[in-house]
Amino acid sequence: MSCVRTCAADDDMLTTADRQQLDELGYLVLPNFVPAPMVEEMRERVEALWAEEGDDAGSEFLLEAGTRRLANLVDKGDVFARMIVMPGILECIEAVIGPDYKLSSLNARSTNPLNPEAQPWHVDTGAVADERGYWVCNTIWMLDDFTRDNGATRMIPRSHTWRRLPPLGNRDTLPDEQLVTGTAGTVVVMNTHMWHAGTGNRTDRCRRALHGFYTRADKPQQQYQKALLRAQTVASLSAVQRKVLALDDAENDRLSSQTTRMSGFLKA
Repeated sequence: MSCVRTCAADDDMLTTADRQQLDELGYLVLPNFVPAPMVEEMRERVEALWAEEGDDAGSEFLLEAGTRRLANLVDKGDVFARMIVMPGILECIEAVIGPDYKLSSLNARSTNPLNPEAQPWHVDTGAVADERGYWVCNTIWMLDDFTRDNGATRMIPRSHTWRRLPPLGNRDTLPDEQLVTGTAGTVVVMNTHMWHAGTGNRTDRCRRALHGFYTRADKPQQQYQKALLRAQTVASLSAVQRKVLALDDAENDRLSSQTTRMSGFLKA
């Protein structure tokens, strides 16, 4: 696909062109962002969790037919706590939704082999930009190559500017849609007011990804991190991690303790 940013994980600053693309098109592709050993660590950990959690996997959030899900990942491995505060990622989040942001959720999604069912078009948490602007931004961490056949994400660039939701349940091919393909280790940053959806997997292998979803500070978290994290996890976190997770934010406690498990298309 076009508009691919060549970026390493230790880049200090997004370029002017990067920021312009995020603003105008609504996405940025970061190839080879995740070092190969970290990709393998992530793969091994999610597979161990799927084996350990069995039918309960993903139950902290919502389940989706034809997929394997995991939720509350910050509580389930140091590699996940590290990834949510990688400086290059946080720069991207701030470029989309401003300096006051927090992690809303960190989930895994694996599209099952030979699962032809595509997701309906949606925006994350059903979010429409408000008077302050954009307030949701997702990061897709490819643990496998995303190809045209194995369930890659599709999107409509610039649709984040429309300030309206897709028709409920629509899975049709739409004008100007693009498929997000890439190799394992790629991260895609998406302003997820943009219309997007996972596609069907027509191959005989699963397609795995992590979804690090961030929201503006004045909105509730999709998964209330403070209520989900164990004491030993909290004790191991750095000051930056605590801030990104909003663990010391009384206003987030008020917002997120009452509203959670929001999805753009899954039902609670």
